[in-house]
Amino acid sequence: MPSPLIARCAINSYPAITTHLRSLSIRPFTTTSTKQIRLFFPETQTKKIRITPPAWPHPIYTEEDMKKVGIAHRETRTFSDRVALATIRMLRSGFDLVSGYRHDQAVALHKKDPATAQQKYAMTEEKYLIRNIFLESIAGVPGMVGGMLRHLRSLRRMKRDNGWIETLLEESYNERMHLLTFLQMAEPGLFLRLLVLGAQGVFFNAFFIAYLVNPVICHRFVGYLEEEAVITYTREIADIEAGKLPKWENLQAPEIAVKYWNMPEGHRSMRDLLLYIRADEAKHREVNHTFGNLEWKEDPNPYVSVYRDEEKPHPTKGIENLKPTGWERKDVV
Repeated sequence: MPSPLIARCAINSYPAITTHLRSLSIRPFTTTSTKQIRLFFPETQTKKIRITPPAWPHPIYTEEDMKKVGIAHRETRTFSDRVALATIRMLRSGFDLVSGYRHDQAVALHKKDPATAQQKYAMTEEKYLIRNIFLESIAGVPGMVGGMLRHLRSLRRMKRDNGWIETLLEESYNERMHLLTFLQMAEPGLFLRLLVLGAQGVFFNAFFIAYLVNPVICHRFVGYLEEEAVITYTREIADIEAGKLPKWENLQAPEIAVKYWNMPEGHRSMRDLLLYIRADEAKHREVNHTFGNLEWKEDPNPYVSVYRDEEKPHPTKGIENLKPTGWERKDVV
């Protein structure tokens, strides 16, 4: 994860999310001038419009289903799988190297020298936020690129897309909501904004070209990317439960998150929020692994289709029938 220098440069301040803290002075994590962080994104209202609800209402998740979400990995079976996994591992290693994040090394060192491991590798709320903001700003790119290219292909061929476009755009929208939620807790500084700008420019164009060449590899790539996201959020939840993130123990989710995920009263803590976000990432993991198993040119999208036998388990928008490694083509088509 980010070094102390990066942490100081990347986030201007870190307030609690409760409204009554507006009047309190908040100590910034940088010596540069800061502005008070907005505790909510104001609704755009006009003379006639009162509120603009989300274009894609979020499915209802039960706490039981969210707690079942876990780390999983789909073993490579084809050359395309190996290319996708190798690319993800290379990008993950590079990002971890630059940001100073060393989870495996931290665990190994902790067994030998807990004090040094804590000093050198300890993750804090600020470091997790930097990581989450950066990764979510990138995670919203693949769905938009895939949906856009399939949309243009549908126009060129003057044929239906069989439902893929909607799911891909909804995935991109969901990732953006993750980003907006984390931005309620930390405002990026100039360094992080420039990092996101450069990374998005490179990644968008690279993914655009890759999707034109081989959509199957791209969906498998995103499936493996979401596997890593589930690992990250699982570690954050575990750190909260272990008392390693005291600032998050009593922190309540911001209003934008409560509305989007329909979070019930009494289940709006930071831990609950991470459970929802992890469940979303697990769903994207399943969806993209499933898309990687299908014939991308002709097969219908199993997540928006009506099945002949609705009693049998099948893909849905929710997580009640979650398959971590994706649905096989023979099971849904």
